[in-house]
Amino acid sequence: MFMRTRRLTLRPGWAEDAPELAAAIGHQDVARMLGRMPWPYSLSDAESFLATEKREGAGFLICSREGDDAPIIGGIGFGPHDDRPHELGYWLTPAAWGNGYATEAGLAVIELARALGVPRLTAGHFVDNPASGKVLRKLGFQPIATHNRYSLGRDAWTPCAEYALQLRSEPDHGGDEQDARLAA
Repeated sequence: MFMRTRRLTLRPGWAEDAPELAAAIGHQDVARMLGRMPWPYSLSDAESFLATEKREGAGFLICSREGDDAPIIGGIGFGPHDDRPHELGYWLTPAAWGNGYATEAGLAVIELARALGVPRLTAGHFVDNPASGKVLRKLGFQPIATHNRYSLGRDAWTPCAEYALQLRSEPDHGGDEQDARLAA
């Protein structure tokens, strides 16, 4: 599946994307803000990621439509993580920070989730990454808890702010129990 926004193309990743993906994501400043990305990030990490059987949910590479070559500038998607059935995650390469790309891609992915009948999305950011929290609030997410979450890139437990976005008007009772556990 492909999605286009005003400035971006969101598309699946292919094996031949591995070198460009490794170059785009392979920054310590990116790795330390992600929970599941190893550091250092190698070409073989990118190849393994791209070869992994697709999981539930939806995942995309973010490519810029500005310029001639549509480079990979990030990634975004949602799917199960821990006990959360629909967690949104995203990253951008440092050269793309501060341009509104995460918000633009996030709006497209939220609309896809809504169209697929996802009742609720969760997301989080490490508290030392306030820019990601700003993106989540722009997307309509509401804070629900703060707790420690493991960061593979830091090899440490790190304070994380958790958020939720209700996509359907009926309550998601399973999420209410989760919110109570997170707040405890």
